[in-house]
Amino acid sequence: MSVMHLSAIAVFAPLLGFILSSLGIRYLGDRFSQFITCLLMLIAAVAGATLFYEVVFLRKDTVIELLSWINVGEFQANWGLKLDTLSTTMIGVVNTVSLLVHIYSIGYMSHDKSIARFMSYLSFFTFTMLMLVTAPNLVQMFFGWEGVGVASYLLIGFWYERQSAGAAAMKAFIVNRVGDVGLALGIATAFLLTGTVDFDGVISTVTQIASAQRPSLNFWGYECDAINLLGILLFIGAMGKSAQLGLHTWLPDAMEGPTPVSALIHAATMVTAGVFLVCRMSPVYEVAPVAREMIIIVGASTAFFAASIALTQTDIKRVIAYSTCSQLGYMFFAAGCSAYGAAMFHLVTHAFFKALLFLGAGSVIHAMSDEQDINRMGGIYKLIPTTYVLMWIGSLALAGIPLFAGYYSKDAIIESAYLTGTGAGDYAFWIGLLVAFLTAFYSWRLLLLAFHGSPKADDRVMAHVHESPFVMLLPLFVLSVGAIFSGYLAHDWFVGTKMAEFWNGAIALPHHHHSNLPAWVVYSPLVAAVSGIVTAYLFYSKSQTVPQLIASKLSALYTFSYRKWFIDELYNVLFVNRAFGIGQMLWQKGDVGFIDRLGPNGISRVSLGLSRLVSYLQTGYVYHYAFAMILGVLLLLTWYIKGQMG
Repeated sequence: MSVMHLSAIAVFAPLLGFILSSLGIRYLGDRFSQFITCLLMLIAAVAGATLFYEVVFLRKDTVIELLSWINVGEFQANWGLKLDTLSTTMIGVVNTVSLLVHIYSIGYMSHDKSIARFMSYLSFFTFTMLMLVTAPNLVQMFFGWEGVGVASYLLIGFWYERQSAGAAAMKAFIVNRVGDVGLALGIATAFLLTGTVDFDGVISTVTQIASAQRPSLNFWGYECDAINLLGILLFIGAMGKSAQLGLHTWLPDAMEGPTPVSALIHAATMVTAGVFLVCRMSPVYEVAPVAREMIIIVGASTAFFAASIALTQTDIKRVIAYSTCSQLGYMFFAAGCSAYGAAMFHLVTHAFFKALLFLGAGSVIHAMSDEQDINRMGGIYKLIPTTYVLMWIGSLALAGIPLFAGYYSKDAIIESAYLTGTGAGDYAFWIGLLVAFLTAFYSWRLLLLAFHGSPKADDRVMAHVHESPFVMLLPLFVLSVGAIFSGYLAHDWFVGTKMAEFWNGAIALPHHHHSNLPAWVVYSPLVAAVSGIVTAYLFYSKSQTVPQLIASKLSALYTFSYRKWFIDELYNVLFVNRAFGIGQMLWQKGDVGFIDRLGPNGISRVSLGLSRLVSYLQTGYVYHYAFAMILGVLLLLTWYIKGQMG
């Protein structure tokens, strides 16, 4: 089968699943929807794996033009598929994780009343992400970018009967639109600089003009280096989609959606789009040092910020959500340190172990009769041993323990930060080590509170604790294999000796090498991770006396972390309350006070009053009408004679 056919199947099979599932909601039922979406996702995953082999190892990378899309003057954007190592890696990850989430959803959503709608949304989400990663130009990528935004809105707010779900969906949609303003301006800047929106054209032109006299642009009254401005604007878009500090507030609230949605958003689709964009534009960032330093600082700060909040959260899904935010910070500061291969490496390994943790958390919630508070769990590891072991595997990979996937990718990122040799790189290195400690700590805090100790749930809940059905456990087994072996198997390709051959020009390669690192740099991430695990055991293995004592002694710091640095409250004061105030004023003064008086309601009142006045003239007597006609003629004659005499 040709590369074109494989790519068409891998990308458009989920779209077909969405269409068939949507059409079958009324006539064919839930079983058909589950079957057809899972079958087409399986076909897409197999096609994606084959396509990866063909493109990466048989060197069949290409750009397939499907149709002419936009052609206005000098602006041209065609619809197509860009197939190289970067895009086919993303296709493989997205389709594999999405397939497992689809299968898991059969069991998890078995009692829901809108199964077909949920399965169709999952397939639509997958398709829009595939459109994003295979786009040959920035405009088509923007279509996929907005598509995953729409899909996330539908999935986060899937249980629309809940007010919290609707609010979370709206919050995700609005916050992402803020970042999208930056992305749209970045696309416009790219076209202004290069005269094209094709990735290849933008990258080649920008790298050429960077080596000559660098152009400048006037932006908001300031003279800016155009290439750095381009990199910063694109990164602002990436910040929104990948929930970086400042535009992160939607990500924890996305937990209002069903757990399979959380796994799909956080592991393989929406939140990885920003990292993908930065890596796709990596040659541009290599000639935009100011933008790259901004990425390092924002990424490292996000990694610490999110990890510090995960320490105190009690909702099992929110702990893992803030962990995702923190790990995305790792990926970004790796890209800022020119280690784009390491960023993509961590994206891939993270997809496996984070999907494993989210779906494992769903298994715990399923066992605990929808309970999500880890302080109301405990004492269940013997009741759900399979889920317990799988959560251990995911946590070991997340913490970066040797032989597990996160060990290889996270260490590569921290080492790259050390090798950068700049102030921003040193900041990222030390923050990376601190976050490695915090990550291990909150991971084992979750395990110990959720599974160990005395049961804290009531007897009714404990009586019904049970292992999840096989259809939910099967995806966890597959993901656990990836969480264990993907780091070891892929290390040489992504960041090792075969890196240049593997990437084949899809991303910019780093200038530094990991062969001459001091021993303390090599082992410090492992020491930090083990220290975090040991500290968590000292705090939580016997009782919660120690953490309660610390929380009471450092109550201000604990509250600061638990309340998520009060950023939501700050945004409420700065933006939300003011927006409500403006809306209230426009409603009272504008809508009720002005429009209702002079608008349609006011016009209707005036019309009604005039019609009453006119009705008094309609007497029905002929001599009244004759008098009015004679009076009119006399007035016309008077006006005419006066004009002639003047």
